[in-house]
Amino acid sequence: MQVLTKRQVNVVFVAILLGMLLAALDQTIVSTALPTIVADLGGAGHMSWVVTAYLLAETVSTVLAGKFGDLFGRKLVFQVSAIVFVAGSALCGIAHNMAMLVGSRALQGIGGGGLMVTAMALIADVIPLKDRGRYQGALGAVFGITTVVGPTLGGLFTDHLSWRWAFYINVPVAAVVIAMAAKAIPSIRSAARPVIDYAGIGLVAGASTAMILALEWGGGEYAWTSPMIIGLFAGSILGYAAFVAVELRAPEPMLPMRLFRNSVFTVCSTLSFIVGFAMLGAMTFLPTYLQYVDGVSATGSGVRTLPMVAGLFTTSMFSGTVVSRTGRYKMFPVAGGATLAAGLFLMSTIGPGTSAWLQSLYMFVIGAGIGLSMQVLTIVVQNTVPYADLGTATSGVTFFRTLGSSFGTAIFGALYSSRIEESLGAALGSAGVPATAVADPAALHRLPAAQSAPIIEAYADAVTYVFRWVVPVAVLGFLIAWLLKELPLRDSARAAATDVGEGFSPPVPDDRLTQLERQISDTMRRAGQDRTVMERVLADSGATLNPAQAWAMGQTHLHTTARGRAEVPAIARHHRMPPEVLEPAFTDLCDAGYARRDGERVQLTDAGQEQFERVKHAWHQWLDAHLDDITMSDPDDRALLDQALGNIAGRLVDEELAAPGPR
Repeated sequence: MQVLTKRQVNVVFVAILLGMLLAALDQTIVSTALPTIVADLGGAGHMSWVVTAYLLAETVSTVLAGKFGDLFGRKLVFQVSAIVFVAGSALCGIAHNMAMLVGSRALQGIGGGGLMVTAMALIADVIPLKDRGRYQGALGAVFGITTVVGPTLGGLFTDHLSWRWAFYINVPVAAVVIAMAAKAIPSIRSAARPVIDYAGIGLVAGASTAMILALEWGGGEYAWTSPMIIGLFAGSILGYAAFVAVELRAPEPMLPMRLFRNSVFTVCSTLSFIVGFAMLGAMTFLPTYLQYVDGVSATGSGVRTLPMVAGLFTTSMFSGTVVSRTGRYKMFPVAGGATLAAGLFLMSTIGPGTSAWLQSLYMFVIGAGIGLSMQVLTIVVQNTVPYADLGTATSGVTFFRTLGSSFGTAIFGALYSSRIEESLGAALGSAGVPATAVADPAALHRLPAAQSAPIIEAYADAVTYVFRWVVPVAVLGFLIAWLLKELPLRDSARAAATDVGEGFSPPVPDDRLTQLERQISDTMRRAGQDRTVMERVLADSGATLNPAQAWAMGQTHLHTTARGRAEVPAIARHHRMPPEVLEPAFTDLCDAGYARRDGERVQLTDAGQEQFERVKHAWHQWLDAHLDDITMSDPDDRALLDQALGNIAGRLVDEELAAPGPR
């Protein structure tokens, strides 16, 4: 890890945070603008594709970007992703028809997926391990908050500027991200050269696209029995079958099929799919109902969905706290499935006469159901899979949630389109107005009540019809949740459970070392204050170092260049203090025989290196003792864990001994 000052770390984190914010916001920012976009560009039947195209492209991009980051360096991939994202945003802003907008949203999704997954990977590159959990939890919280407040922000742009500004605003912010990344983010390339599963990625993307197109077009543009729809369904099924066959033989599969032999992973992935399905589907179409039926503005429709956000965060924090204290988690996905089904059913009963307070209560129930399940799924998977599968299992669960979001938005859209075409035609006929006169919600509510009433009823019927058909999906999730095995919860999982950001789990690299480091970070936080842990480890190491010598040794090792030496002035500049302030510590280290000086250069002696190895070994033992709940009986897995713990122990010596300054 490159040595960065606290200020440099903060600048890097701000750049990463802005990139994550952009990518997460654009998942949902258009939902409140969709009615206005349709009124402007037409193509109501393709409305959901404005969201689906982004989500599907993002799903595929997150898998590729993580591998490309290892191949070409995460800084380069982060910058290229930002450039692709800003290009897609600019094209969305100037789109003159729905086809161009959907295509530009797909381009945006490619960049957005790259921004999110490399943001999480960059945290592992630049943030000290003891702070890793806190920073990654903050990113997770930003991911969650911006995802759910996106509709409100989109409404503000739509009402006060134009829906196009929901995309234009990305351009200057992304330019700042690119500039900050170029200056602040260090160029680090992984020593590992991953094998990219292009065939698997291509097959799952093609099969998912074919399935979504079939669901979107069936019963609307094409009859369900038409050769086009039958062909799409058949192609999708064959694509998924080929994907499974490829994954069984791939040297580094994007989704190892062996994971599904673990029933906990299978259940959690299914529930994660259903959570994504319900959350993004509901968030996309609730603003449509509120604007067309209740006549609120785009901004108002975003604000009116905030009760769902409140329910989601309230139950996420509650479930995390209870899981952390009790170690019991099965009750929450079960309760979440039941609550979500109840909320969707209640939403299917609303109509033009339903009060805003009652609608808010129903939305709160939906959010509560999502939050009860969402917070624990990733934690449960990390609690049960072998160490060797830690990274792929974590990324797999988030992959299924994002894929569920794509399917949910598409199926909600297909149900809505089929129903609105049927009911709106009759309503327009009875009202005696053309369709163009009511495409815009504001225009609809300017009509006399006698003319607008049947049309409003048609829009209400279409949206409640969607929720009615989605209730069985939530019921299925409730039933599947009963199959979840409840196993003893690891200490690291208990620590992560209290972090609300963990529940949102933005896309993460499928790197087991990164995931293990995150668990170690959370374990250290749970074990006690960092200095307390370090002092205990230093005492147990048997090293004959006083605190000042230990600090100077850590600094020397951390700042040693490829030439094998560190320079005291460089260390002083890093800490922003005069070199003479540090001289006593390095002089003491040399007098003890643990280092030698050559002018400004300092180098550890064999005795100093032996002291360093003692402390490193003590850290290894501490990690082994505190992570004994993830050690495995399989010799290969144990060997991988030992190797990883040895590497991490070395980093902890560097970070801990180098952190506080001479004492």
